[in-house]
Order: sequence, then structure tokens, then C-alpha cells
Amino acid sequence: MSTNAASAVPSSGRMSREERKVLAGTLVGTTIEWYDFFIYAQAAGLVLATLYFGPINDGPLGQVVSFATIGISFLFRPLGAVVAGHLGDRIGRKKMLVFTLIMMGASTALIGVVPTYTQIGIAGPILLILLRILQGFSAGGEWGGAALLSVEHAPVNKRGLFGAYPQIGVPIGMILATFVMYVLSTSLSEEQFMAWGWRIPFLLSVVLIAVGYFIRRSVAESPVFKEIQERKKESSAPLGQLFRHNTREVVLSALIFVANNAAGYLVIAFFASYATGKPETGGLGMDRPSVLLATTLGSFGWLIFTLYGGILSDRIGRVRTFQIGYAWVFLWSVPMFLLIDTTNIVLFAVAIFVLTIGLGLSYGPQSAMYAEMFPARVRYSGVSIGYALGAILGGAFAPTIAQALLNETGWSPSIGIYIMVLCVVSLVAVTMVKETKGNDLHVEDAPKQDSRR
Repeated sequence: MSTNAASAVPSSGRMSREERKVLAGTLVGTTIEWYDFFIYAQAAGLVLATLYFGPINDGPLGQVVSFATIGISFLFRPLGAVVAGHLGDRIGRKKMLVFTLIMMGASTALIGVVPTYTQIGIAGPILLILLRILQGFSAGGEWGGAALLSVEHAPVNKRGLFGAYPQIGVPIGMILATFVMYVLSTSLSEEQFMAWGWRIPFLLSVVLIAVGYFIRRSVAESPVFKEIQERKKESSAPLGQLFRHNTREVVLSALIFVANNAAGYLVIAFFASYATGKPETGGLGMDRPSVLLATTLGSFGWLIFTLYGGILSDRIGRVRTFQIGYAWVFLWSVPMFLLIDTTNIVLFAVAIFVLTIGLGLSYGPQSAMYAEMFPARVRYSGVSIGYALGAILGGAFAPTIAQALLNETGWSPSIGIYIMVLCVVSLVAVTMVKETKGNDLHVEDAPKQDSRR
């Protein structure tokens, strides 16, 4: 029996030791990578406008520029996806995962020691942006490898569940990043936090990277990639094959991700800044530690419903689960801001938690659906590039656009309408995809329905 056949047989028993190691490796790795990525987004909303963009840090414009530096890194995620996808399709998922993990950790730790604008002038924000670009490059190659490593190890009837594990690394990374900021905000004075306390989360990345490195080193290469090696069918130009035969899948995978990523980055970066900002600059003036704690607690919904979204997609299909998730986000986008604008911290947490129900249902099935959309030889490239392009169109500048809309209209539900429009785009895109649940992950050039379902 081939490696692929073995992995495709439905399993009703308990997970094997190797399967548990794979899930642990993908979960821990993505958690650490996204902790690194999100800690910058948190800092951009809370301190970086003041410390690194001195000439324009008065008023809302400085915050717009600070949020824009989040988006800059997304522009380099496709490059990371191309490089990591090309090499991942040729030398293996595992090697690229280890490489991207180390790169992300190094760039994050270095951000923690970059001097501020008042210390070295314009060189400060330039160094900050360069390191942020490195974060974007490594994040572009991270998700595809983790998603495929988990899905390609999964029994055919549990791909949604297995694929949800690297997905929940995102909310767990978010929870860790926000909670660390909360602890520092409550244990340090405002002066201490602004002077040096905000750097601690970046420096902690060194410890997390060491843990993730040793866990990922112990994980075996995916069975589908091993099969490709055994059959010696590695392509000499997988990117050329990808765009020659699978351009439609790349475009659809990008558009499917747009709304989820945009709404997610409101949770990650915008809400805390909006809630704690000064009223004279359009903020609500709420207490920072309380807002960070509420964001942390609300984000647990993201974790729970992402995992449930993967499980549900194994039952009712990937497309239907996505559709339910996006319909939920669409309906909640405006009421959410009405709750947040009450400045009641409990209602603030409720607004985030309810949003994360739709976020989870439209994120949990993503790994399995994307893996099932592409043939094995270009799968790493296809899912990584589609994911990276979707992130550019969705979350890259979502906090910047949200802040600009708030500045222009003075009416926060206008941001909700912006998210509703993106939900329509993603909902149409996912509806154009023929249900992928059960597609054969074999090495043929086109997915086929697995008769062993």
C-alpha cells in the first residue's frame, strides 16, 4: 500500500503517536510564529506611533502610519510564499517550516532592541520596517507548510480536524501576545511601559523559538511529499506548472480569505487601539489593561470555533462551513461596533467573542480546503501564494483603512460596512468552489474524488 493510500484510509480509532507529534509540531510552530507577528500588531496600536514616527505622531495621522507598517510586511508575504512554496515542493515541508520559524524569531527579537526615533532619528523607523518585512517574508512561507504537514498526515475523514490545528495557532498566538501586553500594562507604570516594557514581548520570542525548533525537528516529513520523492516526480518548475494549470484556484483561494483576514486584523490590531485611544483623536478613552484582558478573553472564542469549524467541515463540507461563517460575520459587523461604542468593557468583550464565532467557522476549514484544491506537486506553492495574496487584499491594511474611515466619517459602523462588503466578496468566491471534502491528495495533476470515503 502506498504512503498516500495509507494516509487516506478513514480512521475511527485513536490518533497514532506520529499523528500527535505532527499536530503538536504544527500547532506549536504556528502559535509561536503568529505570536511574533501579532506582538508587532499590538505594539503598532499602542506604542509605535509615539516612539518611531516622531514627525507625525500628533493626532490620528501618526496612528494611521503606524498601522500602515503592519500592512507593509504583507506585501512581502507573497515573496516568502513563492520562495518557501517552491523549495517546500522540492525539498520538503519540514525543512522549510524550521527555516521560517528561525527567521521569524530572529527578526522579532531584533525589533525588541531597535532604538527609537528620538535616539537615532529616521534610522529607527527604517530598521523597524526592514525587520517587519523579514517577519512578513517568513510568515508567507509558514502557513502553507504547517497546513499541508497536518492535512497530508490526516485520515481522509479527519482532514478538517487535523487542518484546524495549525489554524488555532493563530488565536493562541493572539491570546499570548495580548495577555503578555496585559501583564506588562498592569505591572509597570505608563512611563516604564513606554520606555522599555513594550520590548519584553519581542525578546521573549527567543525562548519560544527554541522550544518550537526542537518540537518541529522531531516531526516526520509529510507522507504525500515522501511519495513524490519515491516516484521521482518532483517538478523542475513547480511555479510554472502552478500558474499554467491552477491560476483559478490561486485566485479563488486568495478571495476566499479576504474577509476573514480583514475582520481578524480588527481583533488583532484595531479594536484595542480604538478603545484605548484618546477621545480627541477619535478613540474611546477606555482603560488599556481592561481592554487587553477583554480582548484576550474574547479571543478564546476564536480558538474554540476555529477548531469546531474544522470538525464541522468534516461533517457538512468545507464550502458550507465557510458560508455559515461569512454569513455570521456579515450580520454581526455593524452591531459589533454599536456594542463597542458603549465603552462598557463587558459589552466590548461580548462584541469580540460573537465576532470570533464567524471568524472560526470561516478559518477552521481553510487548511483542508486549500490542500484539497491543489495537486501535490504544486500544493505548497498554491496554498501559500493564495493565502499570502488573500492576506494582502484583506488584513494587510485593514487596520489602516479602519482608522482612515473612522477619521473621515467619525462613525465607527462605517468600518462594519467595509467588512460586510468583503464578506460578500469571500462568500461569492467560496461558493464558486466545488466541494473539496474527500478529494484525493495523490500526486496526479488534478484532484479526484476519493472513492474510499
